[in-house]
Amino acid sequence: MKNVILLLFAASLLWGCRKENENVSADPTDENQVNAPLLSWWQPKAGVTFDWCLDDLKASDTFTAEVVDVDAFTTTAAQVAALHKQGKKVIAYLSVGTIEDDRPDANLLPAEVIGKIYDEWPHEKWLDIRKPEKLQPWLKSRINMILSKGFDAVEPDNIDSYDNDSGFDISLDDTKRYCDYLIALAHQNGLGIGQKNVPELADTYSKQFDWVLTEDAFADKFQDDLKSYISLNKPVVAVEYTDRTSQSSFSSTICPKAKSLGYFALLKRRSLEKWSFNCQ
Repeated sequence: MKNVILLLFAASLLWGCRKENENVSADPTDENQVNAPLLSWWQPKAGVTFDWCLDDLKASDTFTAEVVDVDAFTTTAAQVAALHKQGKKVIAYLSVGTIEDDRPDANLLPAEVIGKIYDEWPHEKWLDIRKPEKLQPWLKSRINMILSKGFDAVEPDNIDSYDNDSGFDISLDDTKRYCDYLIALAHQNGLGIGQKNVPELADTYSKQFDWVLTEDAFADKFQDDLKSYISLNKPVVAVEYTDRTSQSSFSSTICPKAKSLGYFALLKRRSLEKWSFNCQ
């Protein structure tokens, strides 16, 4: 009987610790907050429906998809909670490879890590991801903000600086080391995290990221590079853009291919406002 009582006592302590970790309240000003590890995070399964909207959300906005990917900064905690009440999982879109000139946290980055202007997005500048220790206060602040708003996961954008004129000599191996850091940072805080583009990572990193989100994978013909995610029952979300693919071509050509591969395909305007069209 003593042994049974001791086992029950130990189990109650373990359960209490788990609940304490699950209900931790993130303080965006506390750098140590991100060091409190959680025991699990949201891990979606292949086949989940998805929507992506980086416009400011309105109170009247509703989504039919099970998962909604929205801007980490402009989306409020109340809006995240409202989406949760609708039964949605909510992903925070976040740049981790550039700094945008309209974000309030640029002062957390030392000048030495800020590089050239991103040609396609002139309000952003590339960052030197070879020095994650220099980026750490900035990244932790962003993660704490995401935690404080109640997001379920992170979409880390702009991890492809190795393939751009960033002003730094960044290699694919540097990118992999940075991904290792980002994945650990997200998971130790109970957040899911997805791979964004960079198909070269898929075979290895499908085991570490929780899903993959691509842009124009079918238009650029790298869709087959993502199959390892499906083999692990993890989602592949293939977003195609209307400036490359018409709605009729999307329906007649891409949708059958996506379905055969087990991907969720979504047609969006490149501005990523509310409008979406997916395979029926």
